[in-house]
Amino acid sequence: MPLKSKDMIELSDPRVAQIGHPAPPWMVNYADLMTELVCFYLILYAMSAALSKPMQEAKKEVEETMKQEEVAGDVKMTKDGLVISLEEQGYFVFFKSGSAELSDHMIKILDELAPTFTKLAAKRHDMIVEGHTDDVPIKSLIFASNWELSTARATNVVQYLLQKHNYPPQHIAAIGYGENKGLPRAPDEDLDAWRSRNRRVVFLIKNPTPDPTHPDEKSSKDEAASKDKEKHKE
Repeated sequence: MPLKSKDMIELSDPRVAQIGHPAPPWMVNYADLMTELVCFYLILYAMSAALSKPMQEAKKEVEETMKQEEVAGDVKMTKDGLVISLEEQGYFVFFKSGSAELSDHMIKILDELAPTFTKLAAKRHDMIVEGHTDDVPIKSLIFASNWELSTARATNVVQYLLQKHNYPPQHIAAIGYGENKGLPRAPDEDLDAWRSRNRRVVFLIKNPTPDPTHPDEKSSKDEAASKDKEKHKE
């Protein structure tokens, strides 16, 4: 005789869906509810950066700096974090042609943005600096391709922030894409202008990841654990 749990209902109960028979009506509503909850949490995850007050403040500060310095580009929130794209425009160049050396204009921009970046790093936001080039091939004694050039440019930006602004090295990294992530060109856009836009530096400031070793988080976890113990005692 099969064992029956105390709280288990009989298989003959109409609430149990038999093999080959449609599910009971309540199960359809339950499945819909679970699907909606999953969608809700996915939306919350995607909006986590947009709902972050430090990220919102940083976005506003960067936009003001770009406007004051007349820097072309874009600042937007994504599910991954804050994306800042600085694009060359006219005589506002970031690097010398075929070189990874920072221009005076780029140094000035970095000096203006560094305080904002540093504040986010203090809140454990990691930043990825991306280097991008146009589609004009390069082959010199220093750089064999645009891969090397874009990586060297991103690395020099990182090195400048580390050396001149004491940026925490554990929260920053450099990566180069060459010409392989080019911006789309409009049908009526000038070729030189399009190539200028593609010679850009992108800063991806990620959403912070929980750090269990951080004092604030550790104390909050300890406090929550002590509250649970008190409840169990009661």
